[in-house]
Amino acid sequence: MSAKKAPTRAKKQAKATKPTTPTALALKALERIAKHEKECGERWAECTVELRELKEASKSHAARWEKLAWLVVGTVLTTALAGWVTVILK
Repeated sequence: MSAKKAPTRAKKQAKATKPTTPTALALKALERIAKHEKECGERWAECTVELRELKEASKSHAARWEKLAWLVVGTVLTTALAGWVTVILK
C-alpha cells in the first residue's frame, strides 16, 4: 500500500469549494486590489527614476548643442563681417 493517506471526503470538499460569501469575496477582491496597487506603485517609482535620468541627460545634451550652435553662429557672423570689411576697404 501507499505510504500516503488518502484525503478524507471533508478535505476534498473543502478544497473544491470556493468562498462565496459576500465578505469572503470582498476580502479576496481587496487582496487583489492591494497587490495591483503595490505593483503599480513599484512601476511608478521605476518610471519616475527613468524620467529623472532622461531629464538630466537631455539637459547635458542641450547644453552641448547650445555651445555648438553659438560656435556656428559666431563663425558665420565673423566670416560675414570679415567679408563685408574686405569689400568696403577695396
